[in-house]
Amino acid sequence: MASDVTIASPPDAARNPRGVGARRVPSPRALIGFIIPLTFAVAYEAAFRAGLVEARLLPPPSRVLKTLADLAASGELFAHARATLLRVAAGFALGGAAAILVGAATGSSAFARRLLDPTLQALRAVPSLAWVPLFIMWFGIFEESKVALIAVGVFFPVYLGVMGAIASVDRKIVEVGRVFRLSRVAMARRILLPAITPDVVIALRSGLGLGFMFVVAAELMGASEGLGYLLLDGQQLGKADQIVAALIAFAVLGKICDGLFAAAARPLLRWQDSFARVSAEGEG
Repeated sequence: MASDVTIASPPDAARNPRGVGARRVPSPRALIGFIIPLTFAVAYEAAFRAGLVEARLLPPPSRVLKTLADLAASGELFAHARATLLRVAAGFALGGAAAILVGAATGSSAFARRLLDPTLQALRAVPSLAWVPLFIMWFGIFEESKVALIAVGVFFPVYLGVMGAIASVDRKIVEVGRVFRLSRVAMARRILLPAITPDVVIALRSGLGLGFMFVVAAELMGASEGLGYLLLDGQQLGKADQIVAALIAFAVLGKICDGLFAAAARPLLRWQDSFARVSAEGEG
C-alpha cells in the first residue's frame, strides 16, 4: 500500500543557502571605498572656495573635473588611455608569460634555481630607468622599447611569486599524491596547480600594478600619446590641472584593470575556505 505521506519541499532559502543563481543586488558596502577620496575632494574644494588654500600648485577638484571633461569631449583622454592600456597589456602578457615559465622552472628544480636565480635576483636590483638607454639602442624609441620596459617591470614580481608558490607547496599533500600513484600530469593538475593558484594570482596582480608604474617611464621615451605623455605635457606647460587629471586617469584605469583581473580569477579560487570569505559572509 502506497504511503499518503507527502514530503514538503524545503523553502528556496534552504534549498539554495548561498543564493546560487539568484540575482545579486548591489550592496551599499561597495561604496565604502569612495569615502576617503570624496571626503578629501569636498574638503579641499571647500577650503579653496573659502580662500584658505592657494590652488596654483594643487588645483581644486572642480577645475580638475573640468579638465577631464574637456579632454574627454575632445577625444584626447580616450586616445591617451587607449595607447597606455595597449602598452600595458602587451608588456603584461610578455612579462607575465616569461615569468610564469621561468618561475615554474626554478621553483620545481633545485638545479634550475641554483643556475638562474642568482642572475635574476641581481637584475631585479637594477632600477627601471637604467634599462631605458639600452632598450633605446636595441629597439629605438618606438613601441618595442616601451613594451620591453613594461615587460621587465612585470617579470620580476610574477617570477618571485610563482617560484615561491611552487617551492613552498606543502610536502605532505605531495606525498598524498604519490601514495595514490598519481602521474606527473595528474599531480600538477590536481595538487600543484590548486595549491599555487592563490599566490600566482596575487603575483600577477602585483605585476599588473607595476606595469602601470613602468608605463610612465616607458612613455617618457619619445611617446606622442599615452597618459604618461599627457602627464609630461602638463608638466612642461605648467598645467597642474592636467597633471592631476592624468594621475586620476591612471588611478581609475589601473583600478578597473585590477578589478577585472580579480573578477576573472575569482572562479579559480572559489574552492578556498579563506578568512576573507568567512568575514565577508559574516558582514552580509
